[in-house]
Amino acid sequence: MTKLLRRSELALPACNDHMFAKAVTLGADLVFLDLEDATPVSLKEGSREKAITALNELDWGRTARAIRINGLDTEWCHDDIIEVVTRAGRNLDTIVVPKAKTARDVWWVDVLLTQLELKLGLERQIRLEVLIEEVEGLANAEAIATASPRVDAIIFGVGDFSLSQGARVDTNFEPLGDYPGDFWHYARAKVIVAARIAGIDAIDAPFPDYGNTEGYERDAKRAALLGYTGKWAIHPVQVPIANAVYSPTPEEVALAERNMKAYREAEAAGRGAVGVGGVLVDAAHVKMAEQVLARVALIEGAEPGR
Repeated sequence: MTKLLRRSELALPACNDHMFAKAVTLGADLVFLDLEDATPVSLKEGSREKAITALNELDWGRTARAIRINGLDTEWCHDDIIEVVTRAGRNLDTIVVPKAKTARDVWWVDVLLTQLELKLGLERQIRLEVLIEEVEGLANAEAIATASPRVDAIIFGVGDFSLSQGARVDTNFEPLGDYPGDFWHYARAKVIVAARIAGIDAIDAPFPDYGNTEGYERDAKRAALLGYTGKWAIHPVQVPIANAVYSPTPEEVALAERNMKAYREAEAAGRGAVGVGGVLVDAAHVKMAEQVLARVALIEGAEPGR
């Protein structure tokens, strides 16, 4: 599956269709219309109709088109997939699967999508992003991440995970008392390890306190240091922050180019590892540089969302 750009993923309640047109112009790499938690029970079916209309009629530009379906244990999940894919599957890039607990959950969605794609003659395979937001899901993160070739990202869902763990946190999912270090480090680390085993992206959790842009940037940077390649945004103000944090800095690019150049010159001269500015540069550093430059190429590509 082609590597895609997922620095910012903007959540949008599928019931709020007055927000749709603006949301797809905000520069997010992906926008998902949320049929699950952001949509009240009384509006589930009507919101599905609004999502279908938006997928078929809006100009999404370079932004990837996605929905988050309701959980597999609900009465709406089956129709979310069948109705949206049947009526708008050609204009749908990604389905976000919530609350996955085991690989079987992903397999079920995969099989249903395969049947629909064959029936409808869809030539392009719909991708999956899977939320790790249950303690059972975290325990099975590696199996979930590798459950289907459709999966191209797993997401740490801190909100429901807080409930599942029984954590004592505030409405921004931060600890109510003093806690040494990063409260969610273990969960974040396990999710990124699972993603790397599968060769897919890891997307960091939402940050509900959207008025606290410094806090959002802090969390985004911490996740980026671990290897996360993107973060959810629940408000437009968070989109440019995520796009900046999950893009290589000019300094990172300059260092990567310098190290690559020095190592290749040494290699051409019949030497191996080389010192650059008093620092050893060997094959491992070249791989790091290649990752940075590949990220730059992806960002500068014509179709980062699709």
